[in-house]
Amino acid sequence: MNAKDIVKAMYDNDDFSQWLGIRFLDVRAGYCSIEMTVRKEMSNGFDVAHGGISFSLADSAFAFASNSRGKKAVSIETNISHTRPVFTGDTLKAEASEMNLSNTLAIYEVRVSNQEGKTVALFKGTVYRKEEWSL
Repeated sequence: MNAKDIVKAMYDNDDFSQWLGIRFLDVRAGYCSIEMTVRKEMSNGFDVAHGGISFSLADSAFAFASNSRGKKAVSIETNISHTRPVFTGDTLKAEASEMNLSNTLAIYEVRVSNQEGKTVALFKGTVYRKEEWSL
């Protein structure tokens, strides 16, 4: 099974990523690029998108990229730095790239940018790669 088929099967069973309104731009082994539009119900009390929105988009890109090789990968550590505010109507793009891959661990970086190409968040995550295959 190729990376696109694996990620499509994951997405089809991922109600939260569907709620975010994720659209796929590019998927290949160890890489995923997705986008979404920020909706009003995603804003906090300051009328700025909740930080969990950019985190969730990055986390989804991370999950899709890390599982795209077919071996089941589960997150063991993540972190994010928010660099700019995000507002209702913004289109966010998350680009997850594999930085290191071993038999049991892999590390990914995810850049989240807005419709102007400005970085709004930087995310890094590590996965444990299980013995079992995802599909």
